[in-house]
Amino acid sequence: MGGTFVGFGFGAIQGGLFLPEAYRSGNFNRLVVSEIDQETVDHLRASGGVYSCNVAGESSLQQIEVSGVEAYNPLVDGDRRKLVEAISEASELCTALPSFKLYDSGSASVACLLSEGLSHKFSRDNLPVAVVYAAENDSRAASRLRDSCLKYRAEGFSPRVSFSETVIAKMCSVVTDPERIQKEGLLEVVDGASKAFLVEAYDRILVEEEAPEGFQRGLERFVAKSDLDPFSQAKFLGHNAIHAMLGYLAKDRGIEFMHEAGASNDLMKKVKAAFLDESGVGLITEYAKVDDELFTEEGFNEHVEDALRRMVNPFLRDPVARVTRDSARKLGWEDRLLGAMRLALQAGVEPHGLAEGARIALRCAREEEGWGSQSEALDALWNGVSAQQQAPLRELLLGH
Repeated sequence: MGGTFVGFGFGAIQGGLFLPEAYRSGNFNRLVVSEIDQETVDHLRASGGVYSCNVAGESSLQQIEVSGVEAYNPLVDGDRRKLVEAISEASELCTALPSFKLYDSGSASVACLLSEGLSHKFSRDNLPVAVVYAAENDSRAASRLRDSCLKYRAEGFSPRVSFSETVIAKMCSVVTDPERIQKEGLLEVVDGASKAFLVEAYDRILVEEEAPEGFQRGLERFVAKSDLDPFSQAKFLGHNAIHAMLGYLAKDRGIEFMHEAGASNDLMKKVKAAFLDESGVGLITEYAKVDDELFTEEGFNEHVEDALRRMVNPFLRDPVARVTRDSARKLGWEDRLLGAMRLALQAGVEPHGLAEGARIALRCAREEEGWGSQSEALDALWNGVSAQQQAPLRELLLGH
């Protein structure tokens, strides 16, 4: 099998997961990346399309090298034409942007670029069918991306193209602190780039099973599921919620790195209890009919043990400040902390552990946003949510 893979955005998810997996598979003869930062494009070209990534395993830090990457800037006319052609030839593509809100933003609109390239698949029979993976951290990223693309091709993309949601519980970061890069022995993405990709070794990535007729997946280690939503919610309201809770509890104790939190037995015991007895009970109750071990008591226990061990991996050296940034967003009614608490309440469990982390997050949000009282902060955060719905959550956050 030989084909073309196209990625949009050259950050930690693209550079630390999708491109390495496409390269490792041996199933693609072209690896193409669209990136609007010209300096990054220049660095990749100067290196001959070779870059490095640091991988944090359980017992050591390893480095991998990916080669043969073609980098193009869609803001440059000549590069854009090459990207359109590569998109038309691609069998698998991936958007890995900071937010789904950037799908159709400005002159470098990914939706416009994607639509133009994918449209050629309907006029040239020799071009392959394709799957577009949306790797932004949102449970509806692929549907949002498809809707954005429909603005440029109202007739749609079926049956030759499918847009796939993803569940990526892989912790990835871009390290830009030169002192940290040197101290931890990290390899820069390319020499002189002043940044390094640092990702964990975990690679169980879930994608949607649905694909166009005749499609053969080149990213063969990905796990396809017929219904991805339960697993997406388990990641968001389980892993993400507890990761945030651990971060806020660590921040409250003045802990700088997540692996240092792992040395605190009482803290880890508290977090594990919230994972199992609050978030876990909510998820298992909600998805009891899903035929998967994850949504059983034994399966979820194994998941918790693995996830907590990974969260405090010393080779990731994950800063607590990174985990706890943007506190207001994390306290949104539909976001991880409140979502996990609401699901627990729905299952008949009082989420006191999650609430402890959320209270620290609320204090941080007030400081970051300049809000007055805690009550005023919640008014701003949960604007539009009925008082009746808010009442039990307000009691948990303000009643202590």
